[in-house]
Amino acid sequence: MSQSFNPADIHKAILEQQKSEDRKKMMLNGILVLLLVAAPFVMYPVFLMKILCFALFAVAFNLLFGFTGLLSFGHAAFLATGGYTTGYLLTNFSGLTTEMGILAGTAVATVLGLAFALLSIRRQGIYFAMVTLALAQLVFFFFVQSEFTGGEDGMHGIPRGHLLGLINLENNFNMYYFVLAVFLGCYLLVQRIVSSPYGQVLKSIKQNEPRAVSLGYNVNRYKVLAFVISAALAGLAGSMKSVVFQLSSLNDAHWHMSGEVILMTLVGGMGTLLGPVVGATFVVNVEYHLSQGALRDWVDPILGGIFILVVLAFRSGIVGEIQKFIKKNLA
Repeated sequence: MSQSFNPADIHKAILEQQKSEDRKKMMLNGILVLLLVAAPFVMYPVFLMKILCFALFAVAFNLLFGFTGLLSFGHAAFLATGGYTTGYLLTNFSGLTTEMGILAGTAVATVLGLAFALLSIRRQGIYFAMVTLALAQLVFFFFVQSEFTGGEDGMHGIPRGHLLGLINLENNFNMYYFVLAVFLGCYLLVQRIVSSPYGQVLKSIKQNEPRAVSLGYNVNRYKVLAFVISAALAGLAGSMKSVVFQLSSLNDAHWHMSGEVILMTLVGGMGTLLGPVVGATFVVNVEYHLSQGALRDWVDPILGGIFILVVLAFRSGIVGEIQKFIKKNLA
């Protein structure tokens, strides 16, 4: 005998499932916030700020790669552009407040992201990746040759200043909670984007772009917007990083940095919200502890080995593998 299903019951079940998932997200976000608020009392605030800056960078990259399916080898250009712009403005214009310098760096990185997107978005796969790498190398050589960046010496002595003219950011605790507030705001923004109708279209483009086109979506427009948002968040990460460490260097613009953010995303779990944060935390800690010991000359080979291991054996990353285990054994 065939069993009939009431559409109202199906709709109610879907709503209940969505509410349950929302509650889980809220609980996870709450635990994450509590841990981050308490963290500077246990660990060195500057090291934590480094993790948060790279976590924001990885979250930005994951929006493009993990949710849209576009592999960019040029995201270091946006990180460096945000950092250099903010550093130059805060160093040379004493009346400029810190938040305005950061916003200016983010804005310049956003415009650069739009230019990258318009030049590369019609390419797909490895061709898209190569175009972004070539454009990023042009930006790198521009920073090498420009006097305002300090060339290979970098830009030093960037003042932290005062937030809104009131809060002294030279204090590491004040600076940490400012960076934390920016990171959490951007994390929640990406979470909202991914769960929105726009985010669902991005996922459909990643899974089956021809079908998305057949449904009437202008996929290039969606991809351009995703690229620009990703570039803006990467630029914001670079701006924050330059203020935290009071310097900007060519390391941020090098292709190696673009590879590093790919590693962070893959290790944590691409296509997951928390994955890039976990991946950035893991990679930054591995780099730090290895550089302090006898293996300081083997940091890059070891990271390369981790990358190969993840690609071959743990393709879902740390967070992805945990999610798969929970669904398989605890659901």
